[in-house]
Amino acid sequence: MIHRLLHFEYSSSLPCNIFSSQMGRMPYLALNSDPLIDEILNSDFNELKIAATRLIHHAAKLGGKGLGTSFFKWLASFAAIYLLILDRTNWRTNMLTSLLVPYIFFSLPQGIFDLVRGDAGKWIAFVAVVLRLFFPRHFPDWLEIPGSLILLLVAAPGFFVHSLRDHLAGVVICLIIGCYLLQEHIRASGGFRNSLTQSHGISNTLGIVLLLVFPVWAMLARFF
Repeated sequence: MIHRLLHFEYSSSLPCNIFSSQMGRMPYLALNSDPLIDEILNSDFNELKIAATRLIHHAAKLGGKGLGTSFFKWLASFAAIYLLILDRTNWRTNMLTSLLVPYIFFSLPQGIFDLVRGDAGKWIAFVAVVLRLFFPRHFPDWLEIPGSLILLLVAAPGFFVHSLRDHLAGVVICLIIGCYLLQEHIRASGGFRNSLTQSHGISNTLGIVLLLVFPVWAMLARFF
């Protein structure tokens, strides 16, 4: 009987001893694992810092001028489209605004250019030609220049696409067009002061000035 009682007391105290031994080991394991986790995290953070530093350095070294040229190209293209919209609405001057069509051709970003030159542009050009030939009364006048732009983008030979676009010749053409439109706008407005004070003069002048920013920046980026 005494032997059974001693055996029961020993077996009942065994889980408590194991639990207490485990509870005693847990802080020890936690203390041992915390420095290891901190070391791993610090190593990962250091690698991220090195990668971010390299990325910033390479972007500033390789893509600074190209990023600026791409930004001003987008800006100039939207400015040219904006001037075309003004010309079709309330900007009725004697300027040769059809020169904005080749300007957009040479300054349009490559992604939009490829999209318009593809099947989407071909369908738009096809519909425009059909409307102009067979339904001239339903073809509005304000669509003539946009239709000509689509036709130029779709039907331009490879020489103009691959040899002039994004090259010095295309940049020089954009610069000449911008300078010509600026002096024509100032002359039609009766002077530089009137071009900034007349109705819609400021928006027109700023739009033409933005046309000059892209070719000037592109030429500076090439030579400096």
